Amino acid sequence: MTGDAAVTVSFPARIDRDISARVVALAETVRAAGYPGVRDVVPSYHSVTVYLDPIRTDLDSLWTTLEEAAAAPLESGRPQRDIVVPVVYGGDAGRDLAEVARFAGVSPDEVIRLHTQRRYRVYMVGFLAGFPYMGIVDPRIAIPRRATPRPAVAAGSVGIAGAQTGIYPATAPGGWHLIGRATVEPFDPRRDPPCPWRPGDVVTFESVSEGGGR
Repeated sequence: MTGDAAVTVSFPARIDRDISARVVALAETVRAAGYPGVRDVVPSYHSVTVYLDPIRTDLDSLWTTLEEAAAAPLESGRPQRDIVVPVVYGGDAGRDLAEVARFAGVSPDEVIRLHTQRRYRVYMVGFLAGFPYMGIVDPRIAIPRRATPRPAVAAGSVGIAGAQTGIYPATAPGGWHLIGRATVEPFDPRRDPPCPWRPGDVVTFESVSEGGGR
């Protein structure tokens, strides 16, 4: 799909690790090519959008690169970053932990165990600057979004929405079920890079006490 100032390459619309790996590889290829006029390269769950200056960018050459990279076999052994995120579960920041437990038919402690035992791929970063969309959660705790979003969810809140889990990088409205608070700062514009994760990273959550201990 093309427009006056953007080109989007789409893969099948589903949450899938192989599709995500292709998206990340395609985005990296375009960035590495260094096309003049390319302003940004934005990967999502199943697409890559290239924002560009149509006057400066050679669209034919860019499109050829996109087609070849999208069709190329995935490289095995592509490096990935593993990130551990400490989380204080329950309490004010995890006000929906008991509700998730009722939905799953398990105890709150079991919800925490189920949430921390998996390794989550970062599929995309968006909605708010630094918000990581990650998956896939254990199906027992894959509770749908809240029927009515809250007007304000605190920065650092860890939530679940269906098969996804995520971390709010700033106070904002939100409809995810909140189960805890990350003790890392999800987004800081003064930091380089501003957020600690990017698409393709793998995140593991670690349960800690309010003081930071396990």
